[in-house]
Amino acid sequence: MPKKSTFFNEFKTFISRGSVMDMAVGIIVGTAFTAIVNSLVKDMLMPIIGLILGGVSFTDLKFVITAATDQTAEVAINWGTFIQRIVDFLIISFVVFVMVRSLNTLRDKLEPKKEDEAPAPEAPPTPPADVVLLTEIRDLLKKNA
Repeated sequence: MPKKSTFFNEFKTFISRGSVMDMAVGIIVGTAFTAIVNSLVKDMLMPIIGLILGGVSFTDLKFVITAATDQTAEVAINWGTFIQRIVDFLIISFVVFVMVRSLNTLRDKLEPKKEDEAPAPEAPPTPPADVVLLTEIRDLLKKNA
């Protein structure tokens, strides 16, 4: 009887690794986190920024190439939407940075300092120039012998 395909066995091994499950959990949590941050940007920060800018919404800013008619839709370059996406990216990046920085600081405070660890060994001192020269001469003599 021929051996079963190893392709499916390899796939089973791959999918059952912990790192794949960790990645899946990370993607799910990341998606939920993105929704929260998007709401923060869209529903809380952008209205304030729009108020400061005189009631202007970035997404309304566009350059109309061809106006809409009864038969055709408007053709426009929505540069305000692009600016909005850049603002979203910067805010999301900042929030992620603050979270990672906070978690690293917390982890450093919670981890006990390992004072019983021996310090890293020092590099051996470099030998004097005459010893280096004699070593090179010895190696050359061995090579030519």
